[in-house]
Amino acid sequence: MAAAAALAVGLGAAPARAADNPYERGPAPTTSALDASRGPFSVATENVSSLVSGFGGGTIYYPTTTSAGTFGAVAISPGFTARWSSLSWLGPRIASHGFVVIGIETNTLYDQPGSRGDQLLAALDYLTRQSSVRTRIDATRLAVAGHSMGGGGSLEAARTRPSLQAAVPLAPWNTTKSWSTLRVPTMILGGESDTIAPVASHSIPFYTSIPAASEKAYLELNNASHFFPQSVDTYTGRMAVAWLKRFVDNDTRYDQFICPGPSSVSISDYRNTCPLS
Repeated sequence: MAAAAALAVGLGAAPARAADNPYERGPAPTTSALDASRGPFSVATENVSSLVSGFGGGTIYYPTTTSAGTFGAVAISPGFTARWSSLSWLGPRIASHGFVVIGIETNTLYDQPGSRGDQLLAALDYLTRQSSVRTRIDATRLAVAGHSMGGGGSLEAARTRPSLQAAVPLAPWNTTKSWSTLRVPTMILGGESDTIAPVASHSIPFYTSIPAASEKAYLELNNASHFFPQSVDTYTGRMAVAWLKRFVDNDTRYDQFICPGPSSVSISDYRNTCPLS
């Protein structure tokens, strides 16, 4: 393992936790705080060797504090022919709000969604069982995310492991259209002008098929292409963090960002079941 390299991202303090929610991390959220490039926790990184079992290595991002308790963890997969570097802005951004994040490299650039789903789960197992940061993680509070075939893989992982707390597929691609057996709270983000995974045949049918009882949301970015997650995007960062905080940390302070949800000329569609506080 490469030595952890501290990143100057955030204040690094250990905010107090609410007595009625032992998983609450960080100060009361605001839109401006979520839209900032970094949250309240300072973050360090560690590289994961490609020789690990089950996935192709990657990068771990984790809060440096040891006085705020354990954190939930998120594994994120890139898409077809892409490497983690295509999504790497999401690693420190999410971690700085109080999560351990592993951005994975896949076994091959051409792995299909089913394989990417298996690799996301293998990465979570590595994080919680073998990694040098495993003692910082609450292994009962795990989530998955990914872009394109990685997004389709996050749906596969969530269906395979219903104990996951959240999934955030970004412009997901998958030949499977029905996810009626998925029970994990899922937020799908799609691009209105996506021609690779058109929302009419991917994101929207995926969202529609997930049972409402699972808790779900769908956000569609106005005129966005398939590649919107590959550059810093305000709504992707805001909504991904809010969803993870709400369902991985059980933090109802984030309901306000999900229900009724954002309204902007940048958003062409938003649907949700609204989480219950």
